[in-house]
Amino acid sequence: MSKKGKIAAWNAEKGYGFIEPLRGGSRVFVHVTALTTRDRQPEIGEQITYRVSKDRQGRICAADAALGGDRPARQVRRQAIARSVIVSLLFLALVAASALVAATPRVVPIVYLVVSIITFIAYAIDKSAARRGRWRTSEGTLHLLALAGGWPGALVAQQILRHKSKKTAFRVVFWATVLINIAAFVWLHTAEGQRGLDRFYIAKAVSGEELRNGKAPRLNTQIM
Repeated sequence: MSKKGKIAAWNAEKGYGFIEPLRGGSRVFVHVTALTTRDRQPEIGEQITYRVSKDRQGRICAADAALGGDRPARQVRRQAIARSVIVSLLFLALVAASALVAATPRVVPIVYLVVSIITFIAYAIDKSAARRGRWRTSEGTLHLLALAGGWPGALVAQQILRHKSKKTAFRVVFWATVLINIAAFVWLHTAEGQRGLDRFYIAKAVSGEELRNGKAPRLNTQIM
């Protein structure tokens, strides 16, 4: 349930302050990462709408905090979820279209979809583990899944589950994996990428033929 208060104290250098509830009670700690918008600094006495939550140490703090005049936290979150879903679906549709015109192997869109689902589940498991204080999925594993084609699922999971969506260091690496993955997908549509696919198909066909003939496939087949 959302509550209303006013900024009682704010440390601009450290990015945190305290909220004084309008209906009375103890001050509530608020960090800059809890604000729905961060393009301006809160001012003393400014009204703020927030939700009471707890940090990892179990201490009371504010979450989904919106300063006076800013969009409500729920509206911001719904828009963020909608953007992530639209971006993910558009990319998956583009991959599917590429496979339909034979620009990329037809297995590629299937891989993207399956790995995206696995990645979403991995985020959900890690979110649950974080809440219960159990063994966590490493950030390296989440990044590898994104790099392998699961970034659409990761993008949606970050917004729907509100997990790994604010940690700056994680976000930087995540978007790096997205760019690398997209660059690899684009490379498949270049002349060099098509030649690479042709060599792969030829090597696969040669290996399959040798297996059918009862011969071990040649590991160092040279394609002229």
